[in-house]
Amino acid sequence: MTSPLRISTSPIVRFNLVASVFFAVVAIISAVLFDDVFRVVIVVVSLALFAVGVAGFLVGFFAAVQRSREREISVSQLFFLTGEVAPRDVRVPMLVALLLQTAAGIAAAIARPTTDGKTGSVLAFGVLVPMLGLGLNGLWASRHGTFVERARPGQTDDAGPDSAE
Repeated sequence: MTSPLRISTSPIVRFNLVASVFFAVVAIISAVLFDDVFRVVIVVVSLALFAVGVAGFLVGFFAAVQRSREREISVSQLFFLTGEVAPRDVRVPMLVALLLQTAAGIAAAIARPTTDGKTGSVLAFGVLVPMLGLGLNGLWASRHGTFVERARPGQTDDAGPDSAE
């Protein structure tokens, strides 16, 4: 029997969840009302969350590069929290937030494919928001993730195929 999912107390996880729900609400309201005010609001919110995501991505990537001198870090572990990098109370909420960002951004863009009768919609800015989830995943993993230790030159692993028999 598994225990119910608890959400990590990490500020990165909490911010990601709050920002994702906020974006989804703004995207829904913007798609439904689609007035001048919410056209501006969705663009501003989308670009702000995208910028935070890019910053998180860059900081996380830089930190991961530093850690990669001693640890084996893959891109999928860093940005999608695969394997044993993150505990369940971090991995699940972070991936759910990324899924929510992606679904809300795409759904809003599809809901209103035109603006003022012209092809293209300001709601398409919402497809940039999943960069927030990717960036925060990378930031969390680079700081707190558990990665396998990198093998040192000349170091042998008894269980590995290159071990002497």
